[in-house]
Amino acid sequence: MKKAGVIGHPIAHSKSPRIHGYWLAKYGIDGEYKAYDVHPHQLRDEALRLRDAGLAGFNVTLPHKQAIMNICTTLNDEAARIGAVNTVVFHQSGEIEGRNTDAFGFMTNSSEAHPEHNWSAAPAVVLGAGGAARAILYALQRAGVPEVRLANRTIDTAESLAEEFDCRVHEWDERDAALEGAGAVINTTSLGMSGQPPLEIDLGGLQPSALVYDIVYAPLQTPLLQAAQVRGCLCVTGIGMLLHQARPGFQAWFGSRELPAVDRDLMELVLA
Repeated sequence: MKKAGVIGHPIAHSKSPRIHGYWLAKYGIDGEYKAYDVHPHQLRDEALRLRDAGLAGFNVTLPHKQAIMNICTTLNDEAARIGAVNTVVFHQSGEIEGRNTDAFGFMTNSSEAHPEHNWSAAPAVVLGAGGAARAILYALQRAGVPEVRLANRTIDTAESLAEEFDCRVHEWDERDAALEGAGAVINTTSLGMSGQPPLEIDLGGLQPSALVYDIVYAPLQTPLLQAAQVRGCLCVTGIGMLLHQARPGFQAWFGSRELPAVDRDLMELVLA
């Protein structure tokens, strides 16, 4: 039996076992994918214990995405540039490889939803400067976005991130002005999520054909996306990013010839 999992603290909320369990059943693979609650102080010991227990690797979620880098013996280009790891692969050679698939998940989700959108045609605005923002800023750079504007509630965090990814920083109170002439806006904050305050922003400055992307997926149609639909913008929900980022890890751990498919049944299962 091939085994993998996800580590975090806490971890009970993770959708990953549901995602990978669906693919294991769909493709008839004799495998196991479990969630492991790992305290930060036990990260190294538990990571090596899971390796010795026969796991092929694991996903990494909060608060371990940066700390796990110290345990990896090698990093792929995306993980090194983003500065975070969300996928660990144990190789038979003993190598512990850290990867980051969040940028892949972000851009694949966008491409499937609106392949006609041209990222290189206009500036993009990123709201928030947390861990998800790092991967998205990397993806935007790779896509040739001519200018990235970063707005965050804590200006020091935004400025630090801007130095790494060559962004133009805006005060949080300037977020409406930051949208002027932009071709895309991406919300990476928790604002608009169920149980959280709404994201208050005026989309009036966006280009008419702009793409609005909210990585929040609970609810699927956030107030931001509802406002964008009224304006006729291209809208991208967050559930696809979660599903697509899981695909490369599944292929690496369970040996599937092709990346597993993201389909309607999987989306409904995860959202249920």
